[in-house]
Amino acid sequence: MEYRKLGRTGVSVSPLCLGTMMFGPWGNDDKADSIRIIHRALESGINFVDSADVYSEGESERIVGEALKGRRDDVVLATKFFMPMGDDVNHRGGSRKWIMQEVEQSLRRLQTDYIDLYQVHRPSPDTDVEETLSALSDLVHQGKVRYIGSSSYSASQIVEAQWAARDRHLQRFVTEQPPYSMLVRGIEQDVLPTIQRHGMGSLTYSPLSGGWLSGRWRKDEDTSPVSAARRRAAMADRFDLSLEENQRKLDVVEGLIELADEAGLTLIELAIGFVISHPAVTAAIIGPRTMEQLESQLPAADVSLSDDVLDRIDQIVTPGVTINPADNSYGTAELAPKARRRK
Repeated sequence: MEYRKLGRTGVSVSPLCLGTMMFGPWGNDDKADSIRIIHRALESGINFVDSADVYSEGESERIVGEALKGRRDDVVLATKFFMPMGDDVNHRGGSRKWIMQEVEQSLRRLQTDYIDLYQVHRPSPDTDVEETLSALSDLVHQGKVRYIGSSSYSASQIVEAQWAARDRHLQRFVTEQPPYSMLVRGIEQDVLPTIQRHGMGSLTYSPLSGGWLSGRWRKDEDTSPVSAARRRAAMADRFDLSLEENQRKLDVVEGLIELADEAGLTLIELAIGFVISHPAVTAAIIGPRTMEQLESQLPAADVSLSDDVLDRIDQIVTPGVTINPADNSYGTAELAPKARRRK
């Protein structure tokens, strides 16, 4: 497995990053099995692991902590904060109060005394970015955090944070974590070029677009992703097959399956290979729930797509376009259509 530099940090990471959202009650509730999956990923050469405090309400971090006993220093460990952790109104967000409190909880759950990459899970429209950066800078100076990053920031928010760090002499975000797949290409317009201009690394999530690019759902078949969406109502528009945009996704998937067959690849290998082939992408986050899913994704680390195959993908899905806008999860309400009206 060839390793890549994480932005300008000098740290080398694998092109596949093991995402752990599916470890715990949200996905695989068998702790021992989840640990076996993590160990298999590490044995395959993956040295990059990404979690978040909110995943299964902290259980994912606990599982990762158990799995990394005796291996901690060989892994680049990333986690995130921001999402609500309980009912208290201050147990969430990007405030100094919450950051200083929650980092201690994550360190305890992960059974470590430092986090390699501590990321803001989402931008906050009501919190000064300087407050967030200042608190994170203090954690770096204390040795509890090595680097800091953002997740699902728009291009303008990335730039604002970079400038604030420069002007206030604070630690800067060295990475961004956006959604990216063959069906969700909106970040090619401005987010990925902005990441490159600022020398940031990127760990992109959902390369299989929530399962759409796994081959699980096909056009004119009885299988449907709608039932999975019902478990998380906020994501329903991404899976509702009555929507024209999602029918379009099914059409696109058929074309991509045909292309994958011609290239001698599985659809999963084509999908992940596409993501890691972009020069602005450091690593693609894979999120297996089972060992079988992990084994189907590992070969993608060595996939190299020819220009002809990439051109064919561009013919099937226009560069810079997200087929269903509901799949975009970066930015804030300031970019929503209703916010564009004159007042």
